[in-house]
Amino acid sequence: MLNISHNQLNKKVTLQGYKAFSKAVKTKHYKMFNRFLLAFGIITIIIMLLPWTQNVTGNGYVTTLTPGQRPQTIQSQIPGRIEKWYVREGDFVKKGDTILFISEIKTEYQDPKLVERTNAQRDAKSRSVVSYDGKISALKNQITALNQERNLKLQQAKNKLQQARLKVKSDSIDLQAANTNLDIAERQFNRTQTLQQEGLKSMVDVEQKRLKLQENQAKLISQENKFLASKNEVLNAQVEISRIGAEYSDKISKASSELFTAESSQLETVAEVEKLENQSANYTIRNSMYYITAPQDGFINKAIRGGLGETFKEGEQLVKIMPANYDLAVETYVEPLDLPLIHLGEEVRIQFDGWPAIFFSGWPNASFGTYGGKIVAVETFISENGKFRVLIAPDQNAENWPENIRVGSGAYTIALLEDVPIWYEIWRRLNGFPPNYYKPNTSETPSK
Repeated sequence: MLNISHNQLNKKVTLQGYKAFSKAVKTKHYKMFNRFLLAFGIITIIIMLLPWTQNVTGNGYVTTLTPGQRPQTIQSQIPGRIEKWYVREGDFVKKGDTILFISEIKTEYQDPKLVERTNAQRDAKSRSVVSYDGKISALKNQITALNQERNLKLQQAKNKLQQARLKVKSDSIDLQAANTNLDIAERQFNRTQTLQQEGLKSMVDVEQKRLKLQENQAKLISQENKFLASKNEVLNAQVEISRIGAEYSDKISKASSELFTAESSQLETVAEVEKLENQSANYTIRNSMYYITAPQDGFINKAIRGGLGETFKEGEQLVKIMPANYDLAVETYVEPLDLPLIHLGEEVRIQFDGWPAIFFSGWPNASFGTYGGKIVAVETFISENGKFRVLIAPDQNAENWPENIRVGSGAYTIALLEDVPIWYEIWRRLNGFPPNYYKPNTSETPSK
C-alpha cells in the first residue's frame, strides 16, 4: 500500500488481535538481532585492527646443517667382485670398520705377488743407477787425465816450436855471416886477380883466393840449407801442436760423449725407478682398497649391491650409510617473488610431518605444535623446481626440535615478516599485492 489517501486504514485498524499477526510480528526478536549485529560489527572492527604477521610459506624436508652429516653412499674406487659382507642392514658401524671385502677383476692386477715383484724390479734398477754413478766417475777422471796430458803435450810441442824458432834465428845470422864472408872473398879474389895482372901478385895467390871464394860459396849454400831446414822444423812444430790439439780434442769429445750417454742412461734409469716406486705405491694403495670401510660413525641403511660374486664398476654405489651424529636443519623452497623478503637470521616457524599442530600463520604466538628456526643460508641461483632453496637451522632461543624426527621427513615452513593490521592484510590479498618489502633492523648474522 502506498498510503496516499488521507483516510489511512493502518491508523484506524489494528491487527494485533489476529493470530497470524502474533506469529509474524515479534518486536523482541528484532531487538536481539540488532544487538547481535551491533556486537558482531564491533568485534569485526576490533579484529580488523588486530596485528597480523605477514609470512612466506614453503614446503621442504628435514636435512642436516653440514654436508658431511647428510646420508651418503659408499662407492668403490676400483672395479671388483663382492667376496664377503661383514655387516647387515641396520647395523651400527664406527669409522674405519670393514663393511665388505672385494676382489680384483682386472687381469693386470691379479698377481698376488705384484707388489713384491715390482719392488724387485725397482731394486734392480736402483743398482743400475749406482753402476752408472761409477761409470760417470770413471769417465770424468778419464776426461781430467786427457786434459792434463793434452796440456803437457801442448807445452812440449810449444817448447819445440820455440827451439825451432831460435834455431831459425841462429841460422839466419849464420847465413848473413856466410853472405858477408862470400862478399869479402869475392872482393879479395878480384883484387888479387887485378894485382896478378899488374905483376904484383903471383898466380899461386890468385889460386888461393879462388879456392877460398869457392869455400865461402859452399858454406853459403850449406847455411841456406840449414836455414831452410830450421824453418821446416818450425812448421813441423806448429803442425805438431795442431795435431796434438785435434787428437786430444777428439779423445776428450769421445769421452764427454760417453759421459753424457751414461748420464742420460742414468737419468732414464732414475725415471724408471721413480715410475716403479709410483707403481709399487699405487699397487699397495690398491690392495688396501679391497676392504670397503665406513667413512664415519653411522648406520647401514641399505645395501645397494647385494649378494656374493657380483661385479661392479669403479665409482658405482654399493652401500647407503646414515651418520650417527648430525645437526638437524630444514631445507625449504620459496617462490622467486618472495625471495627479496628472505634474509639471513629471519625467524621461521616449522611444522613437521607426523607432529600434530594448530597453527595460525598470522599469530605465531598463538600457534601450537610448531617449532622455531632461523635462516642460515639463501641460495643465489634458482633450483630445478623453479624456486630458491633456503636452509633453516634450529633457533637456540626457542623450543627444542623433536628428538624423533629423521632426515628426509617433510616440513612446512612459515617465514615471519612484518606486523600489519588485519584489514591491511585482507586488502593486500584481495588486490594480489606481495608482502611488504623491508630489511630487518638487526644485523645478526649466523656464525659459521
